[in-house]
Amino acid sequence: MLIAGASFASGSILATLSYAEGLDWLAVMWWRFLIGAGLAWAWVLGSTRRRAVLRSMPRRQLAIALGLGAIYTGNAGTYYAGIETVPAALAGVLVYVYPVFVALLSLRFATRLPGRRPWIALALAIAGVVLALGGVDIGTTVPISGLLLILASAAIYSVWIVLSARLSGERQDRLGSEAPASDATARDAAVTTALMMAATAAVFGSLSLVAGRPLGPNAIPVGAWPFLVGIGLIATFLAIQTLYAGARRIGAAQAALVSTTEPLFIVAMSFVFLDQTLSPIQLAGAALIVVGVVIAQTAPRPAGAPQPATPLEAEG
Repeated sequence: MLIAGASFASGSILATLSYAEGLDWLAVMWWRFLIGAGLAWAWVLGSTRRRAVLRSMPRRQLAIALGLGAIYTGNAGTYYAGIETVPAALAGVLVYVYPVFVALLSLRFATRLPGRRPWIALALAIAGVVLALGGVDIGTTVPISGLLLILASAAIYSVWIVLSARLSGERQDRLGSEAPASDATARDAAVTTALMMAATAAVFGSLSLVAGRPLGPNAIPVGAWPFLVGIGLIATFLAIQTLYAGARRIGAAQAALVSTTEPLFIVAMSFVFLDQTLSPIQLAGAALIVVGVVIAQTAPRPAGAPQPATPLEAEG
């Protein structure tokens, strides 16, 4: 999940650099998921075991994975459309209410956070997000439509994470990695995420055609290609693979909590690559995020709950 957080964070930096080359959000999203899906399918088809998993995947699970890819379009699309009018700092604060949504949804549909410590950690992490992304002048005029798009992104992402966890085998009484061996096809991160990314790419490609946007590589400025490839490789292929695989091992609610480290990575990368200075309030927020995640990860599992699978068992 930490790798996923750092990978997703890199997308914010690379997208900013892509916009500076003249691209808009729809072009970035189309190429992001086209490249990510291509890499994902190369990863699947290059392995005999993964090809076998793909062939044996039931049609229902295949359809659900494709549907989740379509849902992810809503999350990515609303966020990137929203930040055209909402300052990135404010958008980052708003979208990171999603761990709260996931924690609440998990009470009914996934593995809930046990005891009080994870909830305290969640509050600390959210407070840290606000501080880490704060201290920036966001201006005085923010369109309501932009704010609603960002909040919609958080809500859609929450639903996507919980549904993905359900597909991986997670239930109220078990993690995805503890699901019976009969659910192995649903729990294969490589195959499932390849299907998801292909569906997301297809939807963004269709939106581009409807909008009359050119889809060919000749429409992309030469200077934007390194950033697009980076977004496809790191912020899409690696990020989604590790997010799905991580949530299967620790549960959707816990995964969403650990994902609050993403703003910490964004702040650090902005300092390194965009020469943005870290303020004391941002450093304080980063510290709160780290403390919150440590508290959550050191909380004991509830008595009688199944123990996590070993790495070997988790891989089947």
